[in-house]
This record gives sequence, C-alpha cells and structure tokens, in this order.
Amino acid sequence: MHSPWRWILIATIAPITWGSTYVVTAQWLPIDNPVWGAALRALPAGLILLALARRRPRAAWWWRSAVLGVLNVGAFFVLVYVAAQLLPSGVAAMLMATAPAVMLLLAWPLAAERPALLSLAGAVVGFTGVVVLLAGATGPIDPWGVAASLAAMLMSSLGFVLARRWNDGTPVLAVAAWQLTGGGLALVVAALIVEGAPPALDAAELLGFAYLTLIATALAYVTWFAALKHLTAGAVGLIGLLNPVAGVALGVIVAAEAFSGAQVAGMAIVVAGILLGQP
Repeated sequence: MHSPWRWILIATIAPITWGSTYVVTAQWLPIDNPVWGAALRALPAGLILLALARRRPRAAWWWRSAVLGVLNVGAFFVLVYVAAQLLPSGVAAMLMATAPAVMLLLAWPLAAERPALLSLAGAVVGFTGVVVLLAGATGPIDPWGVAASLAAMLMSSLGFVLARRWNDGTPVLAVAAWQLTGGGLALVVAALIVEGAPPALDAAELLGFAYLTLIATALAYVTWFAALKHLTAGAVGLIGLLNPVAGVALGVIVAAEAFSGAQVAGMAIVVAGILLGQP
C-alpha cells in the first residue's frame, strides 16, 4: 500500500469516531452540564496520553499547547457538547463538515500550503453533499445549535492548521497529550466556576464518557495529528467530511432519526468529494 493511502486510512478513524460523539452525547450524557461534559472527556484522555508519552512541553510548545488546547479542546468540546444536545446528530455533524473548505483557505496563508485544483474541487463537491444532506433533514433546526456547531468548526479548523504549521518533529503522542491535558485542566476550572460540583453519573453515563475519552478523544486525536504530519491540511480536512456521514448513519441506526433519500444522495456526494480531493 502506498504511504499516502496508509495515512489517509489512519486519518479516517478520527472523523468517524467524532461523528459518533453526537449520538453518544445526546443519548447517554447529562444535558445540563456541557462544561463538565467537555472536561470529563478531555482531561482523562490527556492524562492517559501524557502517561504514555512521558514528555513535557519545552520552549515554544508551552504556549503552543495552550493555544491549541483552547482551539482544539477547551472551547471546542463545550460547543460540540451544546450542539449535540440541541441538534439532531446528523445535522450537527453536517455543519461541522464545512471545515475542509475552511482548512483549505486557512492553510494557504498560515501553513504556506497552496490548495491544489483537485483539492478545491473535492471541497466544493463535498460541501455540496453536506448541503444536500442538510436540505434532506426533517424537523425544526435550533439556531443556537447551528451557531454552536459552526463556531466549533471554525475553532478546530484554525487549530488543526496551526498544528500542521508547527509540525517540528515533536512526537504526535506528546502533542496530543499536551493539548488535551491543558484544555482539560482549563475546562475543570471553568466547570467549577460556571456549573459547580461535577454531576453524579449513572452506569450508562460512565460508559458514555469512557467511550468518548478512550476512543473518540485519545485514539482519535493521536491518529488525526499523525495524519497531519504526513498529509497536507487540505487533504486531511477533506477526510473530515466522513464526520457527517458517520453522524447521519449512527443517528438513524441508534437514535432512530428520520433519514431521507436526499440524505443518502448527500452522503454519496460527500464520499465522492473525499476521493476526488486526495492525492
């Protein structure tokens, strides 16, 4: 298997598991504690990776980790938690799928990665698929949920492009650990101030947080940043279009959300956009 495709396959782990977070959050996690929900997802994952990495930040990586921790973890996790509670899982994931176009545009000035024509075409095709998916959704759409999802998308897009720009050979495991730990600690402080004591969790909620921590956070972030080291930000961003596909599919299977023929067509267009934009 050629090396680029190996990293493309590795990169798919992250958006697929991230697409599942909407269903898990909406179905099994407490609705009234978004900041604690984000903290309980981020900090345990960060501490696990930190124990595995056995490495502390040095020099510029202290402030870089703080910036990336806010963009990719802190505010991002809170906004995703809110969006997952206010929107159908498929719709929340679809809105996040506008990230590839934003990453392509940001990577040009910030990471000196001029987008290739096929990458731009793939982003346009993929975004068209997202529009078709969104148009095929049934039921009312909460505007606050839309705002939260789009804000999360903008923050993560900027954070991922900066992570690509700051790639200096530092081990991926360490970079992911520093971001998640720093962002998680900031979230714990914010949660104590805003929401008070942490919520009591039942068995289902504990299992939900365990899945988000180990699979949709620790594993997903390591594979995502590993792919960013070997692929362009634009190529990795296009792979992120799998997020809405996973979100819609799991919303139908797990949460019995309505699923139309237009959404099937939209998912097919999204996948076509991913394939078109790859090297």
